[in-house]
Amino acid sequence: MSPVSLLLNLLWIVCGGFWMAVGWAIAAVIMAITIIGLPWARAAFTIAAYTLFPFGQKAVSRDEYLGREDVGTGPFGLLGNIIWFVLAGWWLALGHLFTAILLAVTIIGIPFAWAHLKLAGIALWPIGKIIVPA
Repeated sequence: MSPVSLLLNLLWIVCGGFWMAVGWAIAAVIMAITIIGLPWARAAFTIAAYTLFPFGQKAVSRDEYLGREDVGTGPFGLLGNIIWFVLAGWWLALGHLFTAILLAVTIIGIPFAWAHLKLAGIALWPIGKIIVPA
């Protein structure tokens, strides 16, 4: 991780990144407790780590990155994302959106607001994504 990414990630943790990562982790734990939700729990834990340190990384579609479809990027991934949206995606996206609005009020918070908006999109549709270095 570059020094600039490290500095931005440390500022990010203070500007809402920590609380949203906790939200993702809570969603992952709830999904894991149900046993049926284990595939969603894995995705939520991965994105919780990404939410904690987003600078220097990016989320991309797994089939585009790997060049092939798998279970999470095909029809089952679509079904999984629909279920995720209903159970947890909308409230995580609202959390990111609310935090982005609060940060966008200040000039210095605009880059962090933009990152929260990108994470809100991922919150709505996380299955089939992979986190890669930027």
